[in-house]
Amino acid sequence: MKTLLNTLYVTTENAALRKDGENLVAEVEGTERARVPLHMLASVALFGPIFISPALIGACAGAGIAIVFLERNGRFQARVEGPVSGNVLLRRAQYRMADAPEEIVRSMLIGKVANQRSVLMRALRDYGDAYGEADRAAILAVTDRLARIVRRIERADATLDALRGSEGEAANLYFSVFSHLIRAPDPQMRWTVRSRRPPLDPVNALLSFLYTLLTHDCRSACESVGLDPAVGFLHRDRPGRPSLALDLMEELRPVLADRLALSLINRRQLRAGDFETREGGAVMMSDEARKTVLTAWQERKKDERLHPFLDEKAPLGLVPFLQAQMLARHLRGDLDAYPPWFWK
Repeated sequence: MKTLLNTLYVTTENAALRKDGENLVAEVEGTERARVPLHMLASVALFGPIFISPALIGACAGAGIAIVFLERNGRFQARVEGPVSGNVLLRRAQYRMADAPEEIVRSMLIGKVANQRSVLMRALRDYGDAYGEADRAAILAVTDRLARIVRRIERADATLDALRGSEGEAANLYFSVFSHLIRAPDPQMRWTVRSRRPPLDPVNALLSFLYTLLTHDCRSACESVGLDPAVGFLHRDRPGRPSLALDLMEELRPVLADRLALSLINRRQLRAGDFETREGGAVMMSDEARKTVLTAWQERKKDERLHPFLDEKAPLGLVPFLQAQMLARHLRGDLDAYPPWFWK
């Protein structure tokens, strides 16, 4: 099993990274702030203007450590990595399956919608006594409709367009009651509607940031088993889009991202003052808030859950790699179907 290596997140503007022996050294204004052995790293994520030496870039490329450049709000800019060692036979099987992907899409969407429903059911268990009758009825109505959508997706005759339509319907239902899951008193931390580019409120800004982190992990997972992250099944191919990584994250984001966002808000680790509104209405997290989220993200990935298909416990941070591995096994013909990951 793959070792759960660390991602180093650098958020201090104008920090400088260099190589010293077999270590990555981070400095701010000439003062060393961190020293990390390269063999402990899986990737390095840089937020904003960060200097990185050519020697360190070369060492990371040679060691298979990806370097990802992001804007301060987490929006992807570029990725630097060494030679890709993908299995050509596996990738040819992936490309063939991409022409008729209904079977894999069906499995992925069953996992996603079932996990969305689990998030809502968990909220009812955690805060059931605090909900009014109308709020509780609204959440229960959505969980019932999500259960019906899962049964619809399971039908073998569903076309790809029908499956995508079911996914969109489930997402609209799920987010229609997302505000009921937020228990923080700050009126600015309420949920209205999903907004992406740019996020227009603090909750959307937080979700977008977490989705970026999860996409990064799913892309690394695809590449680690030899899959092409650009050729997906649910998401259409588009230049520059890691479609397969986006596919892989769909069944995981209700649990890994949405649940973490709710925890940070409901525990008041993030408040309205941790966000700022820019010209044009875009909302961004402060530097301190981003550090809080990154710390919580790394801790969340250490939590262990029973994998329903493998019947063994694994850290949540390894789940993208396990799912990528099983997708690769299915494409090779070792598994009859791709087994989605269910949160329980």
